[in-house]
Amino acid sequence: MASYRLVTYAGADGPRAGLLIGDEVCDAEKLTGHAADRSVLAILQDWGAARDRLAKAAASPAGGQTLAETKLLAPVLWPSAIYCAGANYADHAAEMARASGRTPEPDPHTLGLKPWHFLKAGRSTLAAHGDTVQITGVSKTMDWEIELAAVIGFAAKDVPLAKALDYVAGYTIANDLSARDLGRRPHVPDAAPFKFDWVAHKNFDGSCPLGPWIVPSRDIPDPQQLGLKLWVNDVIKQESHTSQMIFTLAEQIAHLSSRITLQPGDVILTGTPAGVGAARGEFLKSGDVVKLWIEKIGALMNRMA
Repeated sequence: MASYRLVTYAGADGPRAGLLIGDEVCDAEKLTGHAADRSVLAILQDWGAARDRLAKAAASPAGGQTLAETKLLAPVLWPSAIYCAGANYADHAAEMARASGRTPEPDPHTLGLKPWHFLKAGRSTLAAHGDTVQITGVSKTMDWEIELAAVIGFAAKDVPLAKALDYVAGYTIANDLSARDLGRRPHVPDAAPFKFDWVAHKNFDGSCPLGPWIVPSRDIPDPQQLGLKLWVNDVIKQESHTSQMIFTLAEQIAHLSSRITLQPGDVILTGTPAGVGAARGEFLKSGDVVKLWIEKIGALMNRMA
């Protein structure tokens, strides 16, 4: 089976699914002759058959265009949900505890706890590789967070841990941009149960840069064995490894699917390691360029404005 990357690109008639083969982007529908392959979401909804169909078609690429002349869009248009793991690297949990004057908590496994997630909106939060993200007027303390993102390929409900990764179609890169100054509601007592505002903190236009493409899961057999790095203006801020997650991706899928059916095209952001701006007292400003890299996937870049 030939290797490829699954992309959504700007075609003459709107967004189209494409296969990146080497340095060439080929239209998926034209390559396979399968009408449903015009969109990545439709491909994911037929992933059981589509993954082999695409791999076979990728062996004989034709009629493509170079990656340099192709405008990539967010790879999935549109996920029904984006699930984001919170505090899922021990070093990040520790640095955030220090920043807020709290004692770091023990490994949640030892307390019998399960993964916990918040949501980003499945449409307006997405930004593509190369997009400019508007932060001025949104937040004065905009933070960066590199995350491995898993894209679901099969409806998943009550999935056993041992089978959880079988439901992943592929992997991409996400920047879980965070408006730190909007996370707590003003004029509400700190001890009040309604103090926190996760919608304002994590949901604003462009708050989830995603991409640049989806690497099929057959090319990444173990998502817990990937290096990851993030730079702001070519200065490295985060450098870690997915083996350092507290809850593995499999644990996250098993837990989420015990509560709600995960749908093809849904995205799971798996958490971020130490090195975020809040712990440094540094935040993004207009003109900053943020670059994220994950081993075996590639690089995602956005400029702030």
